Amino acid sequence: MADVNVMHSIARLVPPGSRVLDLGCGDGALLAHLQATRQCSGYGVEIDDTKVHACVKRGVNVLQLNLEDGLNIFGDDAFDVVLQIDTLQHLRNAQTMLRETARVGRSGIVAFPNFAHWPNRLAVLRGRMPVTKRLPYQWYDTPNIRVGTFADFEVLARSCGLSITDSFGLHEGQEVRSLPNLLASTAVFKFSN
Repeated sequence: MADVNVMHSIARLVPPGSRVLDLGCGDGALLAHLQATRQCSGYGVEIDDTKVHACVKRGVNVLQLNLEDGLNIFGDDAFDVVLQIDTLQHLRNAQTMLRETARVGRSGIVAFPNFAHWPNRLAVLRGRMPVTKRLPYQWYDTPNIRVGTFADFEVLARSCGLSITDSFGLHEGQEVRSLPNLLASTAVFKFSN
């Protein structure tokens, strides 16, 4: 989430004054940005000790939890918006976590690396797993448990009974609304029940 343009693209999807839950919040930069620019409140959820400490230093409320254990500590519709920015691809049960995101939030925003981006397709055609700015790891040391595409998420959202209210791609900090499955390195979706 280092790119400021990416942060602004995600932030504009969050209504001002929202109560936000940021799953896999990292160092808390996005939630701090939402607090400062959109007067949002809420919590980040992070498992990594170093990142939890960084959140605290930023003044972000953070809970140290393992998302694989679910979101049972939160009630239905406890938040206006639940964020999963670069989190879904790291989870073993993405479908369950997506349903939990929809349960605890009135809306959800998900962003993840788009494996169908054209350079990735070209790498696979050459017989290799892609290594790009967005997917910077070799196949054997990646933290990603799974890869997905813009088109795959549309199918997953429908299977979970979710309604996509906005979707676009991002590439090099710029929004991509035309052919995002091919031209975007990141897929972004806003959804509701």
